[in-house]
Amino acid sequence: MEITTTIGFDGTARQDLATILGCADADLEQTLAAYSAAALDEYIAMFRGQKVLKRGSDFLEFRLSLLIAHAFGGVIPDEQRVSNLFQTSATESRSLIRAVMSKYQYQMRSFVDQTLTTLLARAECEEEGGVYYLVIQSQNLVDELNRILASIDGNLPPVARKKGSVATFEINPSSYERLRVKFNLPLVAPRPQ
Repeated sequence: MEITTTIGFDGTARQDLATILGCADADLEQTLAAYSAAALDEYIAMFRGQKVLKRGSDFLEFRLSLLIAHAFGGVIPDEQRVSNLFQTSATESRSLIRAVMSKYQYQMRSFVDQTLTTLLARAECEEEGGVYYLVIQSQNLVDELNRILASIDGNLPPVARKKGSVATFEINPSSYERLRVKFNLPLVAPRPQ
């Protein structure tokens, strides 16, 4: 079913929304359409009694799960994106994402796998048999990678923050190989120096 609505706001609100949502002013209508689909799904679930939520945290978790499915294209967001939308601290956002990944684990599984596959495909290696480097903006994704490694083989080295870095992580070659096989990724050639 196609539903059309009109929303009125001034130029400042429009600029603010485009900045918060990370889109160009010209793309604001299309971007908001994905958010409105998530909101409408939330209302429909409530009207039909499918989601009878009582606690504020339950509402936020359900809302974030719908945003992941509709507005984020199935990508698990980082803490900063959630903080921008929910007006929460980084710690609160990290907890909210973790709760959604846990509470809605079966619905989120394909989204988590898709996010990790995309993330791991960006790993870089400087030399044959060397450590893989990867920028990861979300501690929840690091934790998920380490959980997967532990389930594959508890002796594998964990994904660990690179010393002196804010968001660059190191993946031992043996750990990367097991993750590469699990997520069906091609071999990464060392980056030319």
